[in-house]
Amino acid sequence: MSTTRLPKTVEPYRLAASGERLEGRIVLSAMPRIVDAIGRQEAECHVVMTFDLDAQRQHYIEGSLVADVEMPCQRCLQAMPVHLESTFLLGMVTSDERAATLPARYEPVLVEDEHLALLPVVEDELLLTLPQVVYHDDADCAVSRDALQSGDEVEQTPARADNPFSVLRSLKDH
Repeated sequence: MSTTRLPKTVEPYRLAASGERLEGRIVLSAMPRIVDAIGRQEAECHVVMTFDLDAQRQHYIEGSLVADVEMPCQRCLQAMPVHLESTFLLGMVTSDERAATLPARYEPVLVEDEHLALLPVVEDELLLTLPQVVYHDDADCAVSRDALQSGDEVEQTPARADNPFSVLRSLKDH
């Protein structure tokens, strides 16, 4: 099974039983948590998912995703291109108890009522792929490393903090 747009929901156990493969694109603007994390994106995420069963009859999804996004540089705050790429291996489970017994090579994905919404699954994987900090190369950044330094270090003596109980002492003395 191949498509240019991934379906919103699938029957993953049926797809795994027949060894199906889905390939398609999801627009990043349809992912609210991605928009919250890195801002509105015009790009699409290319996703490949293979549904299958392993030797122990565990249903799983093996997948990969690729997306090119714009993220703000942490130095100059200007947008810069970031290439995201990830592979994942998800074990299908119907409950948290089943997730606890899943072999370690799988990350659990909860399948409720025999259906799986693909958008949250892809969005989770993309969020895990996002870098924590992003910087332009020094030559490409509008702000140099030197501009971020605060200059000469001056030893400051801490200001004497007033004792919050001094008011009580003055009342006691009267």
